[in-house]
Amino acid sequence: MKFFVDTAEIDAIAELNDLGMVDGVTTNPSLIKKSGRDIIEVTKEICDLVDGPVSAEVTATDAETMIAEGRKLVEIAENIAVKVPLTWDGLKACKALSDDGHMVNVTLCFSANQALLAAKAGATFISPFIGRLDDINLDGMDLIADIRDIYDNYGFETQILAASIRSVNHVLESARIGADVMTAPPAVIKSMINHPLTDKGLDAFLKDIAAADIKIL
Repeated sequence: MKFFVDTAEIDAIAELNDLGMVDGVTTNPSLIKKSGRDIIEVTKEICDLVDGPVSAEVTATDAETMIAEGRKLVEIAENIAVKVPLTWDGLKACKALSDDGHMVNVTLCFSANQALLAAKAGATFISPFIGRLDDINLDGMDLIADIRDIYDNYGFETQILAASIRSVNHVLESARIGADVMTAPPAVIKSMINHPLTDKGLDAFLKDIAAADIKIL
């Protein structure tokens, strides 16, 4: 499974990237607003830092302007994936931009039918939102499983990018189902390492070392 980091904070991306935990980055206008920086400037800096796809989202809602914005965004770097919403206009933009040879991330997916449409339109990535479905008492993992089945049935090359991940369990279940990619905030990725038995074992280990006065250096 590929790990994308869902943030526009350069330091957080760099820390995980140095550990080999970053295969790409997802951003949106809200995340960039939190960084307090210019959208083009921060997106370029992220693209220079990360080798993999960097999703940069359009701000328009009509197809013509989305296409124009997408063509502007891809000038930033070769690893830009233009993020468009899952609307008819978004699918029109997806088709035009993918026909131009650009990566496209179709976002705000909440049904398998929507994911099927995005694949037909040539999406590079489809972003089903797990957490937001959970918020309305639907199981976001059921959506990931349905999309996986449909894409495998027909050989679609669109990659399932599990998004709106809120917990380490979301990561685990997405991996078990077979999502190609997951995108999560840095805090979720870093918390994957936590386990009380690891902490307990390390504590006992350190006490034994101290008692035996063992030194390597």
